[in-house]
Amino acid sequence: MQTRFRWATIALIVALIIINYIDRSAVSYAVEPLQREFGISTAQYGIISSAFAIGYMVFAFLSGPLVDRFGPRKVLLVAITIFSLATALIPLAGGFIGLLLIRIILGAGEAPAFPAATRTVSRWLPRAERGFALALIGGVAVSGSLLIAGPVLTNLIGAVGWRGTFWVMAVLGIAWAVVAIGLLRNTPNESPRVNEAERAHIAAGQDVEEAENRSGGVDWRSLLTNRNLWIVAAGYFAWGFMFWGFMYWLPQFLSTNYGLSIKAVGAFSVAPWAAGVVGALVGGVLVDRVYRRTQSIRSRFTIMGCALLLSGASLIPVFLDPTLTVALIFISLGVGFGFVTGGIWWVASIDAEPGQPGSAAGFADAAFALAGIVAPAAMGFIVQSTGTFTSGFVLMSALTVIGALLMLFVTREPARQSTPSVEV
Repeated sequence: MQTRFRWATIALIVALIIINYIDRSAVSYAVEPLQREFGISTAQYGIISSAFAIGYMVFAFLSGPLVDRFGPRKVLLVAITIFSLATALIPLAGGFIGLLLIRIILGAGEAPAFPAATRTVSRWLPRAERGFALALIGGVAVSGSLLIAGPVLTNLIGAVGWRGTFWVMAVLGIAWAVVAIGLLRNTPNESPRVNEAERAHIAAGQDVEEAENRSGGVDWRSLLTNRNLWIVAAGYFAWGFMFWGFMYWLPQFLSTNYGLSIKAVGAFSVAPWAAGVVGALVGGVLVDRVYRRTQSIRSRFTIMGCALLLSGASLIPVFLDPTLTVALIFISLGVGFGFVTGGIWWVASIDAEPGQPGSAAGFADAAFALAGIVAPAAMGFIVQSTGTFTSGFVLMSALTVIGALLMLFVTREPARQSTPSVEV
């Protein structure tokens, strides 16, 4: 009988992403005490939010080659130690400069998560199972963490204070590392919990580069001349601008425009991320089902392009200063349609560079992180200069439409080596 330990490995990665995203979003729920404690302005808060993505962008790009060379296990254990310590230091920052530096280190520590997750999936799962798995990792775990972040963090702040909240999150990260030392392995062949039947099942659905599990230096020429990978990066930047904008500014938007208390903000901010969970699951199931029928890699881009178009269009009613109910409905639709793409970015990265999936994922993730630098700061300056969020929402919508057009009309079907028959 075939073991199914590959799904335990995926569950461990999902848990990492949940901790990762609650950590990075915690500052948006502690913004008021942080501003009071450290004398930070609205524009400075936007810069601090962007500082996370500076460290994230640089190390997302660098960590991909490290993951491909040393394997995800070592890289992730070092990374979670760094970002847990950085989380614990936030209450001790002392002021704007201290927070800026700690947020850069936090971003650097969290950056390897998705390159490592992508290589783990490419080595632990056959191609036909990756859409659903990466939807769990890149979609459900992300949106689900933000779904629970509001009530969890606001209640934690109420129970242990804003400083204690960051320390609790740091302890969770270290606890994950302890579990991962015992369970996480780079490949099924390294794990004593995987039997021969499961290894054969995985190998039968892999490309030549994946089955051989080669490691070494990065083929930069192949990476930087890969047309589809550049389009993945551009599309991920477009979706990332909306994602990061809402992640850091949705609580402030709800509080400022509708006069909600911090607990009410936590409750109302649930809806968009709940829609994201649904969208991610739909995207994961859809991308695997369409691929099984068509065997077309370009079908990934068609699904993402349509989802981004719907996401951008959903924000149009929000331009018109709607009621709280209308704003939440259409923001939730925008986030939900956007999250249909949540796991497909990583599937498309593996498809683009199957021999070096960590590096490909790091390249795409760096573009997403660039949006994380631009979006929070841009939203901060827009809100401070105009007094409203409208121009920021218009920019979100326009970028997703541009990303959708690239997906639908500029991508092409890549050449592939046939799937080998691998003995295990």
